Amino acid sequence: MSTIITRGSIPRLLQDGVGNIFGNELAEHEPKYDKIFMVKDSQKAFEVNVQMEGFGRFSNKDEGDDISFDSRRQGFTPKYIHSTWAKGFIVTEEAIDDELYNQFSDGAKALARAATITNELDAHSVLNNGFDTAYTMTDGDGTSLFSTSHSNGPSGGTYQNRLTIDADLSEASLEDMLALIMQTTDARSLPAALMPKRLIVRSGNNAFNAQRILGSVLQNDSANNATNAVRDMNLFKDGWLASPFLTDDDAWFVTTDAPNGLKFYWRRKVRFGQDNAFTSGNARFKADYRTSYGWDDARGVFGTNGA
Repeated sequence: MSTIITRGSIPRLLQDGVGNIFGNELAEHEPKYDKIFMVKDSQKAFEVNVQMEGFGRFSNKDEGDDISFDSRRQGFTPKYIHSTWAKGFIVTEEAIDDELYNQFSDGAKALARAATITNELDAHSVLNNGFDTAYTMTDGDGTSLFSTSHSNGPSGGTYQNRLTIDADLSEASLEDMLALIMQTTDARSLPAALMPKRLIVRSGNNAFNAQRILGSVLQNDSANNATNAVRDMNLFKDGWLASPFLTDDDAWFVTTDAPNGLKFYWRRKVRFGQDNAFTSGNARFKADYRTSYGWDDARGVFGTNGA
């Protein structure tokens, strides 16, 4: 049940002499979700994407023999179902009349801040829940986002986008992850030519760790006079990102250049509304938006939840 804001909710704002009103001025983080997901607009109730296999490896043809024929088949059909997110508040007519500091007109800013943070938290849930087998993509391959046994599709075979043995972020484990990415195959088990784009960690200790690993000229935390291969090979074209919306200190992720990986759809961006109830005079303010998010191809991001 909603709570109506009355004069009793804001007694000090009805009096002269308040020196300062605080609470809504905290800075917001730069958007993070749009650096992790491919962001698209939608004009439909939901979005469905379709995996189509390529062809398999060519086979040898002896003189005079017929060539062998292959087929292409539809695979997974990930479905993005838009959800509506909303919040509002109600203020009595008397509270609006008697409040002296114009705080209710500032309510839209507070709603906008809450909407922005909610959107980030919900989008990041794709990564935060990515190791939980209970969370799968609708009409995907039936596994969690990060798995050592993703199905290729109708022709069979598997691939992995998670370290076989989970490990905390280090130069060695990062190189293991990059090797896994570079050795990934496509739906017909042919080399996929996949490359990393961005390292993603939670804000905090792993952020410092990421900077040391990617920024060191020589090998990090080593007395060896050896080159930092990851840095010298310029493997992270988009650098690295620290996000406060991740929930696990030890988990870390690498996005790739797979053309259809993590996706985020805006069905409708944040919309504000206001009206007044005729009988009570109460003012009602609201904000809402519609989104969906998930993944087409799990090859778009690799991850580990740490040791």
